[in-house]
Amino acid sequence: MRTISATEASRGFSDLLDAVEAGETVVVTRGNRRIAEIRPAARRTGRDLAAALAGTSPPDDGFADDVASAVGMLTVDEADPWTDE
Repeated sequence: MRTISATEASRGFSDLLDAVEAGETVVVTRGNRRIAEIRPAARRTGRDLAAALAGTSPPDDGFADDVASAVGMLTVDEADPWTDE
């Protein structure tokens, strides 16, 4: 794991991103204190979602009614800016 100062990170941000994209984790310091770790973002897939939901039960029969009721309680206080009215 490489350590660089905030100044070095700022001056070489593109190179820093290249290193992270290549799989490296970089620690950024300011005044000899660790302030950040920059690492590659985790890729998420539908399989990850399926695994996360594997142990949960499906919504009950009233779920759709609950959602419709909640949406019915929403109010719009201002006009839609995308209409031509």
